[in-house]
Amino acid sequence: MIVILGIVAGAVSGVRSARAREGNRKDLAQYGAVGAILGGLIGLFVTIGVERMF
Repeated sequence: MIVILGIVAGAVSGVRSARAREGNRKDLAQYGAVGAILGGLIGLFVTIGVERMF
């Protein structure tokens, strides 16, 4: 669940960043994809950390 949340949050963050820089549709897609990947990785590491605590 944390990974999915990270993917969504990362994608939204990436799209907002691209819009702030006045990017076109390709920029929005690229920033969104990169943000989703980073968010997913962060969510994965958080999930692993939480699972190791218990």
